[in-house]
Amino acid sequence: MMKFIQCTILAAVVPIVTMAHAANWSSSDKWGSWSDGGYTVRNDVWGSGAGPQTIWANSYSNWGVWADHPNTGGVKAYPHSAKNINKRLSAIASLNSSFNVTVPGGGAYASTYDIWANNNAYEIMLWMNWTGAVGPIGSKQATVSVGGHTWDVYRGSNGSNEVFSFLRQGDTHSGTVDIDAVLNWIRGRGWFGDVTVGEVQFGFEITSSSGGMDFRSNSYSVTSS
Repeated sequence: MMKFIQCTILAAVVPIVTMAHAANWSSSDKWGSWSDGGYTVRNDVWGSGAGPQTIWANSYSNWGVWADHPNTGGVKAYPHSAKNINKRLSAIASLNSSFNVTVPGGGAYASTYDIWANNNAYEIMLWMNWTGAVGPIGSKQATVSVGGHTWDVYRGSNGSNEVFSFLRQGDTHSGTVDIDAVLNWIRGRGWFGDVTVGEVQFGFEITSSSGGMDFRSNSYSVTSS
């Protein structure tokens, strides 16, 4: 019986460890980052009370983390891959992204885009799937179909910047998003003007993953003109 239990544990742990060691880059540093193909992959363990987290990457598109954050409130980390756009919204002809993820069935997290504008004065989050005790900042403003999806839209502030959260109606683990259309919808509401779009980030906003959980980006890309 003891041998059987030990083998079961090894079967669960070894694939995660092997992936990190076999990857082109890995780090357990909370601020670990790696540049590839014009993108930056970051571990970004920024919240208080966080546990251990190891990030690995074969490329900006194919990467993941193993995270063991306690079952307490508050975001612990936002591991992500980022592409810097650095253009005025009016100068962007198109801005699209695609993603494909594998996420755990438990814990508390969201797979989400984090798009920054006007030197981080505005934060636009596009929640593609989520589970557990997580929620957006602010209050619901509208339900809208834009950018290829139907969203419940929330607006608020975290004390440092305005936050617009678009929560997709129905979880999805893969798809494409017309980010330019979403940003222009916000501008059309008068919530911001002709902002300068900074980084388009995509990753996992993790609140808890007690016992260790595996989050993977199977593919991710951003295209703009």
